[in-house]
Amino acid sequence: MRDRFPLLVVGGLLVTAVMGSWLVRGAARGGFADTLSTWRAQPDGARGLYLLAEESGLPVTRRTADLQILQDTGTLVLLAVEVEGAQEEDPDQTALAAEKDSKLEDEDVPRHGFNRLHVPELSDTETEKLLEHVREGHNLLYVPWGSRENPLLDKLGVKLFKADTSLPMRTLVPPLSSPYTLGVERVEAKVQAYLELPADAVPVLKDEPLGMTVAAVVPYGAGEVLVVGAPELAMNEALGRADNARFWLSALSALGPGPFEFDEHHHGFTNERSVVDFARRYGLHFAVAQLMLGLCLWAVALKRFGRPRPPPESTRVGATDALFAMSRLYREGRHYGFAANLITRGLTQELALHVGLPAHAPAQQVAEGLAARGREDLANGLRAIVRNAEAVSAEKDLQQLATRTATLRQRIHPSGPPPSAPLASTPEEP
Repeated sequence: MRDRFPLLVVGGLLVTAVMGSWLVRGAARGGFADTLSTWRAQPDGARGLYLLAEESGLPVTRRTADLQILQDTGTLVLLAVEVEGAQEEDPDQTALAAEKDSKLEDEDVPRHGFNRLHVPELSDTETEKLLEHVREGHNLLYVPWGSRENPLLDKLGVKLFKADTSLPMRTLVPPLSSPYTLGVERVEAKVQAYLELPADAVPVLKDEPLGMTVAAVVPYGAGEVLVVGAPELAMNEALGRADNARFWLSALSALGPGPFEFDEHHHGFTNERSVVDFARRYGLHFAVAQLMLGLCLWAVALKRFGRPRPPPESTRVGATDALFAMSRLYREGRHYGFAANLITRGLTQELALHVGLPAHAPAQQVAEGLAARGREDLANGLRAIVRNAEAVSAEKDLQQLATRTATLRQRIHPSGPPPSAPLASTPEEP
């Protein structure tokens, strides 16, 4: 326990230092989830959009599985889901001025909690499955983050142009009447990217002063994809502005009867139960508290409180009687050599466990292991005990062997005699 307790203290301090900031964020209600996750109740989350659709009678659900299998799946909703193979074809677009506190100038989705460690991207296989799903007649709502092109947008024929995020909040209006903007006069949100569309696409929202497209419906096979270049439009803080909430209700209703599956798998949530998933869902403070409680219980279990208690009298007397009976059997039968081998075997097993070898390891191997760990005294003592055991032929020799073995055992742990005591590993040769 004295050797392990400092290690526990250092480990606890290290865990506290590394996860200190995560504990504060994890303790916030709804702050454990990723940006634009429907579980995140912070201003940059999409919990409000999910609840708005649910309270309006639209069939909504959260998807925690990947997109490898899309059988009997309704309309998928991908909010700020990163796609594998994304790249910026025009590096000059990333040099546009941006407000430092807007969090919209970064091409990477801001991560929170354990999502900083790992969030799966939409793989190439999932992209192909998703496009095949749309081509068969299903619809998709996709809100990309940033202005980088990716394989999904390339297949749709959509190009992104990064907006100047230093500009004030943009006013977006429907360029023409459509079911996607039913009851919508104007929408207010900050824009990350403007869209360059294929010829058969239908613009849904345009930047009124600039005349550039922000949202559009792109036909693909028998299905349609609604692409929105303003991720802030789906955030909790933006739903109360102008006709933002009305736009989402109209757009979702126009995409089909549903159900509308909000992808949470690519925000770090899976359908597998684990400690990491528990921490993501309920906050890191609970997971760390359980870890610290386990370490404390382990430390208490290893600690011995008070002085060693003597065994009960009946146990002590019984063990003593059994020992005398066995010694008499060996003495009367003159089994000195057998008794010496038992003593040597017990010592070898104890020293083998001390150096991390199996209990059945031979004495020579155990002695080499002791020498490699810097315990030459124990190694020499074990070799001497083995040699003396082969020469035991009388009761006196056996008693001397047992005494030397007991003396050597005292040197295994620091609680034994001081180093100045005579070595038990240098007995006289018989």
